[in-house]
Amino acid sequence: MKIAGLDIGTTGCKLTVFDENGNYLDKAYCDYPVTRKVSGHEIDAAGILKGVKKVMKEMGSLHPDIAGIGVTSFGETFVLTDEKGSPLYPAMLYTDPRGAKECKELKEKLGEKRIAAITGVNPHEMYSVSKMMWLKRHEPEIYAKGSHLFLIEDFVVFHLTGRAQIDYSLASRTMAFDIRHLRWSDEILRAAEIDRSLLSDTVPAGTSAGSIRSEIAAAVGLSGDTVIVSISHDQVAAAVGAGVFDPDIAVEGAGTVECITPICDGLPEIETMSAGNYAVVPYVVPGKYVCYAFSYTGGALIQWCVDTIAKKEKELAEKEGISANTYLERQAESPTGILVLPHFAGAATPYMDTSSKGAILGLTADTSAAEIYRACMEGVGYEMMVNMEYLKKSCVDFKMLHAAGGGARSAEWTQMKADMLNIPITTLETMDAGTVGSAMLTGIVTGCFKSLKDAAEKMVVKKEVYLPRAKMHEKYEKVYRRYRDVYHAVRPLM
Repeated sequence: MKIAGLDIGTTGCKLTVFDENGNYLDKAYCDYPVTRKVSGHEIDAAGILKGVKKVMKEMGSLHPDIAGIGVTSFGETFVLTDEKGSPLYPAMLYTDPRGAKECKELKEKLGEKRIAAITGVNPHEMYSVSKMMWLKRHEPEIYAKGSHLFLIEDFVVFHLTGRAQIDYSLASRTMAFDIRHLRWSDEILRAAEIDRSLLSDTVPAGTSAGSIRSEIAAAVGLSGDTVIVSISHDQVAAAVGAGVFDPDIAVEGAGTVECITPICDGLPEIETMSAGNYAVVPYVVPGKYVCYAFSYTGGALIQWCVDTIAKKEKELAEKEGISANTYLERQAESPTGILVLPHFAGAATPYMDTSSKGAILGLTADTSAAEIYRACMEGVGYEMMVNMEYLKKSCVDFKMLHAAGGGARSAEWTQMKADMLNIPITTLETMDAGTVGSAMLTGIVTGCFKSLKDAAEKMVVKKEVYLPRAKMHEKYEKVYRRYRDVYHAVRPLM
């Protein structure tokens, strides 16, 4: 018996296969395009589905005995479809500017505190319901033809099984889900004038949607008995895959987006969490919740620097047979003293200001590309230091981070974050915590594992612990005192 985790991201999807004991066997990846214009940020949902089938076929040809596939995806983005699930309009990403006016109207109707009390999130146009309202108003003829309003997880699950269901954590990214009663909020849907019947049924994370459709099973080389499981929002899946189930440990997701995900034993004080714009999201363990402290540009900023600032260094690295990241990391020392505001795609928590812009301060004629590169790494860390301050005010105080994502491959960056945040960081053998978490929950459904604890003992393998260095923390702390003022100094100029 084999199990698999399907992780659907903004720019690509990957399917990772494990044996019944949780040992890694194989994986496939497929990317797809995203369209970003001044008027809107969109993704072709049909293209995502095509990519999903491609990775399933690649793995199905090698592992036809996969017993179950767990599906996790990025949040907020929704797609309007007909009865058969065919998209009627491009899917709007969370960064899409449309929906701002509609979000404002919701706040005027219900009040910000009321919306946050129900949904666990501060009202913001990034969430799905505001954009659903925009679509209904600006494309009424298309909207009238719709039979389903899917987020990406339930869109894919529906196509694979015919079952329209969405897990609690992803449903909460719509700003229309009641996190206390774990159901769609009739109050918010009435105010938004969105028909509840268009939305998928809500289920706990790790709920089976049934067997894969026979025609799809045949097309991708899998058995018709293969079970498809609705997992969660990708950050929740990563928390599971990182083996984080208690408040003492949080997840440090070092991917395209930098995200720290702490665990709360019960529902935290919503008003306090709202002060830092932290979303409160139902976790896979009943009665527990997570919150997200994140920056839109984590690894994305590092990649931008390599591709834009360090083209020469990239070429030199290729000649040496090493990565550009490794080459640049050894060329400069920290702290650089350069201040990088990493708002290259807007500001996430604690500001939630999508109009904020990135900035690099402190350059001289002698500044090298390597110093800018390292300063970008530092900028992501300083932004997380800001979030740590807010989280501690909200009584969220973890003692350890488990690092996941591609950024955790960099020992230099991981040590830098440990020093900056003044907290130990443990890296894991598997960086793709999202697919691991998906497979863990799928393994419970298929009978491979008895419980989350059993799954974690087999699949979560710790690699190395990076301890904070007191002298380095002092150095970063001095620079951080200046960094704290950068957003407020730069924002009025942009």
